[in-house]
Amino acid sequence: MKFRRDRNGTVRPRGRAQFDLRGRLKLIVGVLGACGVVLVARAVDLQLVDNAYYQQKADSRFLREIPIPTSRGMITDRNGEPLAVSSPVDSVWGNPQELLKHPDRLPQLAEALGVPLDHLERRLAQRADKEFVYLKRRINPSEAEAILSHKVPGVFSQREFRRFYPQGEALAHVLGFTNIDDAGQEGVELAFDEWLRGTPGAQKVIRDRRGRIVENVDLVRAAQPGKDLTLSIDRRVQYLAHRELRATLERTGASAGSVVVMDIATGEILAMANLPTYNPNAVTGEHRDARRNRAVTDLIEPGSTIKPITVAAGLSAGVITPHTIFDTNPGWIPNGRYRTTDHRNLGVLDTTGVITKSSNIGTSRIVEKLDNAYFHDFVASLGFGRSTGSGFPGEASGLLPPAGSWSGTTKQTMSYGYGLSATPLQIARAYATLANHGRAVRPTLVKGQHEEPEQVMDAGVADTVLKMMQTVTEPGGTAIQAAIPGYHVAGKTGTARKASGGGYSRRYVSFFAGVVPVEHPRFSMVVVIDDPDPAKGIYGGAVAGPVFQKTMDGALRLMDVPPDDIETWLAEQAKQQEKERARTAPRQAAASTASTAATTGGRP
Repeated sequence: MKFRRDRNGTVRPRGRAQFDLRGRLKLIVGVLGACGVVLVARAVDLQLVDNAYYQQKADSRFLREIPIPTSRGMITDRNGEPLAVSSPVDSVWGNPQELLKHPDRLPQLAEALGVPLDHLERRLAQRADKEFVYLKRRINPSEAEAILSHKVPGVFSQREFRRFYPQGEALAHVLGFTNIDDAGQEGVELAFDEWLRGTPGAQKVIRDRRGRIVENVDLVRAAQPGKDLTLSIDRRVQYLAHRELRATLERTGASAGSVVVMDIATGEILAMANLPTYNPNAVTGEHRDARRNRAVTDLIEPGSTIKPITVAAGLSAGVITPHTIFDTNPGWIPNGRYRTTDHRNLGVLDTTGVITKSSNIGTSRIVEKLDNAYFHDFVASLGFGRSTGSGFPGEASGLLPPAGSWSGTTKQTMSYGYGLSATPLQIARAYATLANHGRAVRPTLVKGQHEEPEQVMDAGVADTVLKMMQTVTEPGGTAIQAAIPGYHVAGKTGTARKASGGGYSRRYVSFFAGVVPVEHPRFSMVVVIDDPDPAKGIYGGAVAGPVFQKTMDGALRLMDVPPDDIETWLAEQAKQQEKERARTAPRQAAASTASTAATTGGRP
């Protein structure tokens, strides 16, 4: 028992304190109820009122939207042979925040990646606040698996696509290439990038704190692959052109060359080859000059390949006829302060002879009869001075000065190919117009993309000039090396001096432009050989003519084009049969002797 003292100092027993249990219980219940209400209110706020905000916050930590890679459309030649395909590859990436937590594993990762350790550390440090960095892109899946096998925390891989070009260097300038992000950079890949490029998809996934995908949540957008593209190019003809062009550059010591083969009726480009070239499967920053498609970007003075057009202008204007006579003696004529000369004194020539013998004086005599504006407009109507409209990136328009800016010597020099410039494709188109009865077609690299031809020249004039050009490849012409047994070939050689320092150097460009077969023209082809070694020959017939002959000889057979010179074709077949008999005769004789010996048992 406890005691207490009163005021008088007397000790008395202490009374029991009064305890209100009911009140205390009410207080406790009230406090707990209030807490419950607060918790319920907070739960309502989190689950219902502010649900989207907090869900987004939670998702941002674990839910990710990742792209679904897609492939570019395949590019094929006119026969369906693949020219550019997309192959699946892997790219290794890492989470810098995770990797920097394990510096002891970085040397092992650097060795697996094949990069210096300091380079890897510097790259990760630069992106230390990020969650993604590429470590090695577009590699074989087996190589990516080898890197991942080290199980370095924060290292992953993802599927991508890489462009592959089966024809390699032969079609590099036509196709171009794509960059590391699979976007077209040059050539057809650039011109048709929107068509070829697919649309990547997207899907939502849940990743753990180490970046690993643990669940696919939802498909946001399905991937759409790129559309395929069929080119007008014939892989077989392209190979022939590339092979013969390379052999000619090696034979002549030339620095560069171009070949264009075009279907006369449709304008479809069957081959377009250039040298030097590059490997589109392994593009580097070096030798950028080799990437240039010279057939559509390089401007050259067409030289004597313009002479048939000058003759056609004279015939169209009625100032000459096929039988007009031109006296070219003594092998030169004045041209202002200069001279126009032939390679030798060609004497008296008719109009056909001007083309056959490639007379500068003859074309000068023709053009002096023409009005400046008329000659300019006639040349322009064949596509000179403007783009062909092929759609190839970087195509040059060429240069055809307006008639009002000509000096006293311009028209004369222009008549034999100086003072204007064109691309090899423009020359091929002009010759196709001559062979197509004066109807011009737009060149195209896409199969089936035809337009209605435009009549730019009288059909009779075009046919007459084509027949004149046939004499160039016949005995007495300047390009007998371009003749094809069994086929009539119409063409024109050219040998132009290269401009240098306001004048002309002793370096040359050699040409041959031709059409085959003459009776039913199918193909127009231009060969340009840049800067051949003068010691090995510079004239177009000897330098460029053989490229035409060998390429077209193969193309005509590949395309099953019937011969239009039956007599020559039969003679060639007989000659080949005779060679075959001469080659097999010794073996047949030896076999006959052995058979006789076996029958008689070796007795005489």
